[in-house]
Amino acid sequence: MHKQFSSYIKDRIKISDDDLKTVFSFFRLLKVKKNEFLVSPGKTNSKIYFVTSGCLRIFFLTENGTEATRLFAFENQFATALVSFVTASESLEFVQAVEETMVLSINKADFYHLLEIIPQWEKLYRHYLEYAYVTNTNRLMSFITSDALERYQQLLNQNPIVVKRLSNKMVASYLNISPETLSRLKSKG
Repeated sequence: MHKQFSSYIKDRIKISDDDLKTVFSFFRLLKVKKNEFLVSPGKTNSKIYFVTSGCLRIFFLTENGTEATRLFAFENQFATALVSFVTASESLEFVQAVEETMVLSINKADFYHLLEIIPQWEKLYRHYLEYAYVTNTNRLMSFITSDALERYQQLLNQNPIVVKRLSNKMVASYLNISPETLSRLKSKG
């Protein structure tokens, strides 16, 4: 687990072995069962998760009770209900394991402590925040400027693992289309 996490970190920042050991000391390994929730609406989210195996899904419920998926986090990705984490407000999102998943977790106090004691950790956090911003902006733009087929083709080109590993229902929720529409799009491809 630590070798994988170490590679992730070292690919993004320069960090000493001593600082890396300090980082590791604040993370806890957690095994999450399929369909288990790490965050639920109405609760304040105080943790960030690094996925070492499996997949986490971040989603919310629309006014009519339909699930709308915002993000899938597979191996070597961070995931959290970021708005709740940053603002210490009640989450509006769920974070759920969609497969049996192993994560390294850190609580907010420890995460912010690392920001204070390891200057390079702030650079990693900035990288994560920038990536989250770009990802969310691109998704928003695709919903406004692209039709269902274009969004599906874009997903196949940029992140085919989503279509390969997850159910049609979850993929459709991510693309903001019905499972039936997704089936039609798949049959055309």
